Amino acid sequence: MAVTRNRTRLIIACAVVFAVVGPNPAKALGATVQLGTARSYAVLAGTTVTNTGPSTINGDVGLSPGSAVVGFPPGTVNNGVIHAADAGALQAQADLVTAYNDAAGRATTGAVTADLAGQTLVSGVYTGGALALTGALTLDAQGDPNAVFVFQAASTLITASASSVILINGAAPCNVFWQVGSSATLGTNSMFIGTVLALTSIAAGTGASVQGRLLARNGAVTLDNNTVTPANCAAPAATTTTSSAQTTTPPSSTTPTTISAAAPTTLRPGPGLPDTGPRHSGVTTGVAGIILAAGIGMVLAVRRSPRDASS
Repeated sequence: MAVTRNRTRLIIACAVVFAVVGPNPAKALGATVQLGTARSYAVLAGTTVTNTGPSTINGDVGLSPGSAVVGFPPGTVNNGVIHAADAGALQAQADLVTAYNDAAGRATTGAVTADLAGQTLVSGVYTGGALALTGALTLDAQGDPNAVFVFQAASTLITASASSVILINGAAPCNVFWQVGSSATLGTNSMFIGTVLALTSIAAGTGASVQGRLLARNGAVTLDNNTVTPANCAAPAATTTTSSAQTTTPPSSTTPTTISAAAPTTLRPGPGLPDTGPRHSGVTTGVAGIILAAGIGMVLAVRRSPRDASS
């Protein structure tokens, strides 16, 4: 009888732990796209980089195999240098090819309509033909700072004048990527977020601002009184242990930029994408750990029960 009771306790403990923890706790959809040395570049092109007006580029400007970088000044390069047909630009282009292929090769989460305006999307890989943005697109990280958004455009990406990308609930510009099968065009005075990985060329209209990167593999990057600022994710937290206590120093915080009007109230994962519900929260994970520890303790108690030996 003692053996039977102990086996029953063991089965119940395991069932409780499995019910709370589950077979596969929710995880971020995927890792960010690694840019290698191209990470330091705000602008990178294959044939030419041409600027008109007082553009401000807050990062490196690179060109390879071409060598014609025109329009600096009046354009200015802050926190970076111009690499024209040098070893640095050559390596950055090689790393761009790797990043482009990574983004293009990811399995799709769902197809999206040609015009992304008015949609609210959670992290995922979204596929379309010729993508457009005529208004505001909202990207919702659902509280996950590591949420990754990848857009795969089979041909072009064209944004309209004054269009915008809005980030909410912890979404980070450094985790937004636009893989474009031909060329990208950003409309005048548009406010764009994310790293553009274009096979051919990129043109930024007058007054367009970019929190991200304009990286073109084979063609030109054309600028006209633009501001381009690379977005880099914060480094992991550094932990220092002392004799009396453990002190954790959080990473430097960069507040994600929210652009344009207030976010739409409708939240959906986008056409063709089922709503998977919220991820496990930190509280749920902590409770699961406590129950798991209790289950292990019960298992040990069962194995050590003196009544088992007497039976």
